[in-house]
Amino acid sequence: MSKKIISTTNAPAAIGPYSQANQLGNMVFTSGQIPLVPETMEIIEGGVKEQAELVMENLMAVLKAANASADTVIKTTCFLSDMNDFVAFNEVYARYFPENAPARSCVEVARLPKNVLVEVEAIAYTL
Repeated sequence: MSKKIISTTNAPAAIGPYSQANQLGNMVFTSGQIPLVPETMEIIEGGVKEQAELVMENLMAVLKAANASADTVIKTTCFLSDMNDFVAFNEVYARYFPENAPARSCVEVARLPKNVLVEVEAIAYTL
């Protein structure tokens, strides 16, 4: 079994030495997605809700490129720059996982790439 690199122009290009996602067998491991607009590679304006929305859209684009989806996500790790944004972040996050939500860790971190407010990574499977 060999690793397959997942890449799509519908999500931001990597800003370092990493892939958008890797697939091994039917398992998909995404890199953390941040609120970069794929076409411009600029941070979206707004607060945590706007950033979370774009992060989740970017994550869904990477999953789609791997023939996975929100329904096949089994674990996410969410990083917030301020845990006071937890409720606002959850409002957005819950729209992407309305039923049978995946397992999740959500932590506050000192700093995220490009000083964004939120980052999310996922583990999923393909059908």
